[in-house]
Amino acid sequence: MSKFDNKKIIPRYSFIAVMMTVLGIAVVGKAAYTMSVKHDYWMEVSKQKKKDNVPSKPTRGNILSDNQELMASTLPEYRLIMDFVVGGEKKDKLWQEKVDSICEGLHEIFPEKSAKEFKEYLETGRKKKSQYWPIWPKLVNYETFIRVSKLPIFNMPRYQGGFRAIENNARKKPFGSLASRTIGDMDHTTDSARYGLEATYDSILRGQTGFYHQRKVLDQFLDFPDEPATNGDDIVTTINVQMQDIAEKALEEKLIEINGDVGVAIVMEVATGDVKAIVNLEKSSDGVYRERLNHAVADILEPGSVFKTASVMVALDDGVVDTTYQINTGNGIKKMWDCYMKDHNHSRGGYGTISLGRSMQVSSNIGISYTINQFYGKEPEKFVDGLYRIGIGEDLKIPIKEYVPPRIRRPERTDKGKLKNWPLTTLPWMSIGYATQIAPINTLTFYNAIANNGKMMRPRFVKQRVREGEVVMEYPPVVLREQICKPQTLSKVRAMLEQVVYAGTGGKAKCESFRVAGKTGTAQISKGRSGYKSGVTRYLASFAGYFPAEKPRYSCIVCVQKTGLPASGGEISGWVFHNIAEGIMAHNLNMSATSAVDDKLQVAPLLLRGNLTATNDVLKHLGYETVFKSDSKKSLWGAVGYSSGQYLLNPTDSNTGDTMPDVTGLGARDAVFMLEQMGLKVNIQGRGKVKRQSIASGKKIRKGELCELTLSI
Repeated sequence: MSKFDNKKIIPRYSFIAVMMTVLGIAVVGKAAYTMSVKHDYWMEVSKQKKKDNVPSKPTRGNILSDNQELMASTLPEYRLIMDFVVGGEKKDKLWQEKVDSICEGLHEIFPEKSAKEFKEYLETGRKKKSQYWPIWPKLVNYETFIRVSKLPIFNMPRYQGGFRAIENNARKKPFGSLASRTIGDMDHTTDSARYGLEATYDSILRGQTGFYHQRKVLDQFLDFPDEPATNGDDIVTTINVQMQDIAEKALEEKLIEINGDVGVAIVMEVATGDVKAIVNLEKSSDGVYRERLNHAVADILEPGSVFKTASVMVALDDGVVDTTYQINTGNGIKKMWDCYMKDHNHSRGGYGTISLGRSMQVSSNIGISYTINQFYGKEPEKFVDGLYRIGIGEDLKIPIKEYVPPRIRRPERTDKGKLKNWPLTTLPWMSIGYATQIAPINTLTFYNAIANNGKMMRPRFVKQRVREGEVVMEYPPVVLREQICKPQTLSKVRAMLEQVVYAGTGGKAKCESFRVAGKTGTAQISKGRSGYKSGVTRYLASFAGYFPAEKPRYSCIVCVQKTGLPASGGEISGWVFHNIAEGIMAHNLNMSATSAVDDKLQVAPLLLRGNLTATNDVLKHLGYETVFKSDSKKSLWGAVGYSSGQYLLNPTDSNTGDTMPDVTGLGARDAVFMLEQMGLKVNIQGRGKVKRQSIASGKKIRKGELCELTLSI
């Protein structure tokens, strides 16, 4: 007999089974209710608890100079915020104790505002119980953010102290406006590249967007990566920061002097076609010169007399004429069909009969135009074909979207062989740089080819693509033409270009330590439909050439647009070319310091206060004895004494207090170091030694004050 009483057990199991069945039906019913009636509600709740396919932005790649200095980079910036609500009474009590220390610390970090002003400002936010009170009105860098976060209360956890920083990724140019139009810019509202190399290489710099999803756990979203972002690659440009700075300062100085409208300067490395500097300055409404358009690649203007080199090269290469060919330029005015051609000295009687070579030296319009018209007047297409043959009309395919290729007209003929849409004056005026439109970059490429023994290189702006420090792609130099003309033609052209500088209109471009070759150009700028008779005459003054002439390393073009006279390519652009060439060659000059020692006359050199580490190195290299009591590897500031045949280097604190020192006679490096150590902001203009300081010596100064230094050679 079973020891279980079925009559008692079975009802219990039945009851449990019924209850489980009812519960199951209830669960299924509730699930059906949730899936149908409450579907939309719970889907909305689900959306609040998770986020799928959230894009993960990659870090944009850097744009680097030729020696890998940062020219454009994505750097974090921070908006510093204070929440005066969190923390309660405990924080309020601590605030009363620490507010003076906080404000003193903020004054040290931001000297533009006093501790008292900071206290009044922060107390205003505290009284308003603001949860979003900006500590400083501007975005700050990471270093400044860290310094602020170490102040009392600000170093507490966010929900206790109330300090927080909102991070923004900003595209920054460490060298400011240097080559800014060529480097390019970003539109942060649409996250798109606007122009320049930023736009051309956008797909490389941008990288690949990644994705992740978020789940809410304990009131906090956690990130779960699905597909990681791939950061953008860096690009290494050909721009040299020092050369860019030299070119920009030389051009800006001249533009300010003559009240110019637009200035362009390009420096190219002869052998490779690397663009080492490209400056585009335009006068703004406030009178300040800024980079607004890339005139170097976009301004297709009538180039003027710098084009004469191409005209003469075609004639010499075709063998129709030689440099000794004689032209009667008369009194400087000569009728060309139904118009009159004038030389720049027609008011002084002209040049009379001169050779073609002399016509180039003095930039005679009559000499060049008469020659071309004489030998190509009946076959102008032969002359135009020659221009394209030597590469002056080449489409360079510049990797900047603003670039416009040259426009050189080709003559057309009717079925009967007559020229159409080609007035008889077109050829003579074309030969001296009118009736054509060419950007400065094209003109320079042509002159660079002359310097490069006839080999024409495509201008190169980017030479490498770099990923995590490793070169993943090279952009090698590109040869457009192995030879633009015959070797004997090239030799004659190069000789004429040297004579332009040393016996012609290009005298201002002459340099003392090395020879220069080039061509001046001055042209009126057409005002569209108004032509050249719009009431106000604008001029394009140019100089294109290369240096050193005997073994060219760099080519350079300077173009200046200005309103009204005087306007001379030699006087204006030639002088800028001179300053650029001398600045670059001085920067690249490698001479032994021992060459400064005079064996016949040993005179102790005069030494000013300055960087003692550098002074010690130079004196030792020159063979002088020094006493320098310092093992520091840092640059030390101090004075130099002389006693018993030894130089005594005495380190001193460069901060001389709250009075302005006299820095006239110092070099830029020492003057800037000294003043910045005293908390001043320094702006320098010109090259050489300090000739003028905006704050007089002996005057009391305050931290953050701006001091402008004017330098001169």
